[in-house]
Amino acid sequence: MRHSEDRILTTHAGSLPRPSDLGQMFARASRHEPVDQSALAAAVEAATRDVIRRQHECGIDIGNNGEQPRESFFTYVQHRMSGFGGRSERPRFKDVWEYPTFTARMAAMSAGMSVDLLHAPQALGAVAYRDRAPLEREIADYLRLARAQQSAFVESFMTAPSPGIIASAMLNQHYATLGDYVMALADALRVEYEAIVASGLVLLQIDAPDLAMERHVSYGERPLREFQEFVELVVAGINRALENIPRDRVRLHVCWGNYEGPHHHDVELPDILPILLQAKVDAMLLSMANPRHEHDYHCFERTKLPAGMMLLAGVIDSTTNYVEHPEVVAERLERAARAVGDPQRIIAATDCGFETTVGLSSVAEELVWVKLAALRDGAALASRRLFG
Repeated sequence: MRHSEDRILTTHAGSLPRPSDLGQMFARASRHEPVDQSALAAAVEAATRDVIRRQHECGIDIGNNGEQPRESFFTYVQHRMSGFGGRSERPRFKDVWEYPTFTARMAAMSAGMSVDLLHAPQALGAVAYRDRAPLEREIADYLRLARAQQSAFVESFMTAPSPGIIASAMLNQHYATLGDYVMALADALRVEYEAIVASGLVLLQIDAPDLAMERHVSYGERPLREFQEFVELVVAGINRALENIPRDRVRLHVCWGNYEGPHHHDVELPDILPILLQAKVDAMLLSMANPRHEHDYHCFERTKLPAGMMLLAGVIDSTTNYVEHPEVVAERLERAARAVGDPQRIIAATDCGFETTVGLSSVAEELVWVKLAALRDGAALASRRLFG
């Protein structure tokens, strides 16, 4: 995994805007309606080529396919794994449901969401990775399209969900215990994790919003310790899935939910950080731009990262159309570098993705690229100050 050796490198959390025609096809596929597969493949290829080009134009050093071949950051597994069907009923977000007027506003904002993450399929049978073809095609297509660009990323990454977010949102109706379900998911996801790393993509990013967000969702009315036990379970599942993968090929993305809301019930980072640091990864991507978590860099003054571990500091908010000033981005990066104690272990990132599921994006498509350019400019400014 590349460090910021002589300047702050830039990356993002994974998902980037999809064209509307592609989104419509994914919405039908998610509902298991007929979709013209050749048209879908052509739309995915065009969208992937475009987001690779746009990332280069914005100065992203560590890029990906923008999750263009997927309907969302986790429900796509229903098309690759066995055992899923029916409909889940996601628990309410505690911070949202306390305020009826805000709940109504959120409902209106999410009306355009084409893939329903709140009612994803359930686990009705044994979960296993049954169809590698979409995975292998996604990897091969990205490598081909990335090589076709005139310039190359410093590194590439590909995302895959944690067993915990699937277990939390695609509810269990088959396994005797939550632990059994999480470990079955870990064994299934091992296939995807290992294929991504073996492909030459270099880096695997595990998306694990569950490791923070579920505190105010599934565990919103339960003691903190029960949530911490859930985090311990999921980290154990992640480590099980990573048994054959060097830790320096993996980064972990943890967030409190990619939505503009109160977030006043978010779990405090110090309550989970010691558990998160047990994950067999060499980089952690954390939200540090939004108003609820901008102070979290202080945690790394008190709890030092393990030797060699990178902090991918979220310095761009993925839920607001404000375009961050490069000075603000630079100051956030400089604070993170001081807290960690080494600017070479800091990479500039976004808090979360910009379209984590088809049709659900708080930031206008055009502004996504302006915000990523601000990320580049702020990282350059911080680099001049930190490295000379």
